[in-house]
Amino acid sequence: MKLVYPAKAGGGGEGKAVVFKSKLKWVGLFGLVLSAFSLFTHFLLARYSDGFAASEYKSSITIFSWRPIFENVDFSASRALHRRLWAPVKDLESIHPYADHRGNNYVAPASNGFVFVRIRGGFHEIRNSICDVVVIARLLNATLVIPEIQSTTSSKGISTEFKSFAYLYSEDQFIAALVDDIKIVKTLPNDLKGARRKKEIPSFKVPNSASPYFYLHHVLPVLHKHSVVELVVPDGGCLQAQLPQNLEEYQKLRCRVAYNALRFRQEVQELGTKILYRIRASGRPFIAYDPGMTRDALAYHGCAELFQDVHTELIQHKRAWMIKRGIVKGNLTVDSAERRLNGLCPLMPEEIGMLLRAYGYSWDTIIYLSGGEVFGGQKKLIPLHSMFENVVDRTSLTLPWELTKMYGREEPNLVDKRPKPRLSPPLKDNNKPSGPGWENSGPRPRPLPPPPPRAKYPYNIEGWWGWVAESDNEPESTVMELRTNAHKLLWEAIDYMVCVEADVFVPGFDRDGRGNPNFASLVMGHRLYRSPASRTFRIDRKEVTRHLEENRDHIYQANHTWIASLRKHLKKHLSDGLVEELTRSKPLSFLSFPFPECSCSSSDQVKVNTSSSLHDVLLRNMQRCPSWMDSGPGDKGAEDDGGEDDDSDPPAATILFQQSGDSNEAVAEMGNKEETQMDDQEELEGGEKR
Repeated sequence: MKLVYPAKAGGGGEGKAVVFKSKLKWVGLFGLVLSAFSLFTHFLLARYSDGFAASEYKSSITIFSWRPIFENVDFSASRALHRRLWAPVKDLESIHPYADHRGNNYVAPASNGFVFVRIRGGFHEIRNSICDVVVIARLLNATLVIPEIQSTTSSKGISTEFKSFAYLYSEDQFIAALVDDIKIVKTLPNDLKGARRKKEIPSFKVPNSASPYFYLHHVLPVLHKHSVVELVVPDGGCLQAQLPQNLEEYQKLRCRVAYNALRFRQEVQELGTKILYRIRASGRPFIAYDPGMTRDALAYHGCAELFQDVHTELIQHKRAWMIKRGIVKGNLTVDSAERRLNGLCPLMPEEIGMLLRAYGYSWDTIIYLSGGEVFGGQKKLIPLHSMFENVVDRTSLTLPWELTKMYGREEPNLVDKRPKPRLSPPLKDNNKPSGPGWENSGPRPRPLPPPPPRAKYPYNIEGWWGWVAESDNEPESTVMELRTNAHKLLWEAIDYMVCVEADVFVPGFDRDGRGNPNFASLVMGHRLYRSPASRTFRIDRKEVTRHLEENRDHIYQANHTWIASLRKHLKKHLSDGLVEELTRSKPLSFLSFPFPECSCSSSDQVKVNTSSSLHDVLLRNMQRCPSWMDSGPGDKGAEDDGGEDDDSDPPAATILFQQSGDSNEAVAEMGNKEETQMDDQEELEGGEKR
């Protein structure tokens, strides 16, 4: 018998409920889409709006941590103050880069063999060494194998997509740019590769700044005999900076290598270009500042007492290590204050901020902070951030995935072979009384046992500085630290691009941990070659420190005389500082001062505009540029420079600490009263004109 079940009551109502729920889903989806569109429109309006009626400040909304804040929306380049702060140095406007190539009919003679090079060191040491080994290969008439950079080998935990030299520079560009000068190959022939694995290739550990005589009389005979030699460059720079007059062509070859052949690989180049675009998106010029405050440099020059606590101990430990290995000739403990007064220590970020504010740069000036390491941490940068609102670096202008893309595919889990510290379990107290008699003896005074020793856990000694509390010997670098050191080369490559393109460059220190020119010196040399007239402050630290000490008690309420004297000194060294650099930096590193070998003069204007010392020492025998490089008939040197001083500069009493556009009438009145009492005001203002 077939059973027939009655239909459930309310079946139609259930169907209506399903339809109703479906409609609610569509309404909710429509609301989400509308909200997303509204939010997107809001961000677009906030990003591209011209300004806000309720505020005199302008801030662009970006996806980065930097939020630029400017006092004036209109930043006119025609103002006299703008010309005084950002305009090119007119004494050097007629100087142009000119490292002429060989003619197309040049044919290199038969090669004497292969030169294989291993390079150690940091960014500036690597760059100096590569330029030197190219000149050495040309001097020996040898085929150069692409140099191997020890800091970027696969054993350092970096991406396997790049091989040593290619981790930082473009191999194809390097070979193509020097095809008319030397022959370059990427690897050794197969038979020589086997000999290298068996360590049968003769090797030379090249001394720093070796002479051409060393290579012609020691290396060349071995090259003739074995057809291959290996050069190990440990300290950066394997050829003396100043060559004889008959080898001037090799100096120009150095320039062609540094400024034409050494191009960063595509990923680094693209990210550096993006950062430059993001800085210039506001339409304002910017300053690049390199502190130069590294642990090695501070230890070598004896500047430990300028820091406190663990930083002083770390610097002293490094200095003791240098003394033990003969790098430093001197005592472990030195008077850091005296060395600072003699200009042998870096200028602190606070002091650089004072100089820039005294020179006339406003609080909303964009400052790009360069350098992979600022010893002392963010604490040393706080005064600079308090003086300038728009202080940025690569971390505030990039996204994490952009840096990851530049690094390439890396192993996420590195195995650290260094033994990790063991936990120290609490010690048992074996001297504690025991027994039933002791427990039931009643109340009486009992001496407290000594507390157990504190257990040492890994987080107590983590970080690159944690070993100071555990041992007198600095531990070996872990694989992760080696990877970070390789990343620092890429960071410095980006900083190098930004600093070369900056409108103004300010070095805090120009010496490294061996007393040689450092990263900032390379930047100044590149700017001198590429655009000699760009504003590069070659600061005389001894003289500037004297100025700062004279007004130390009233540094934030400086008078007009002090500010005018400091401005005059800084302006003078924009051009006359080249004469000092000729004797200080060029004997140690040619790339820090590639002048005048790699430059030419387009006209006789230099005889009219430049100071006598600059003309007599550097420009008198400079070669004349080809006719196609000559500028127009207009004589820029005849223009009146009297308009460079801006009468709208803030009063001397407010120039260092006024942080906003709000007018402070009381302080301004005090500053105006101070300026009216200056007897030599006209003379000082005239001294600021160029």
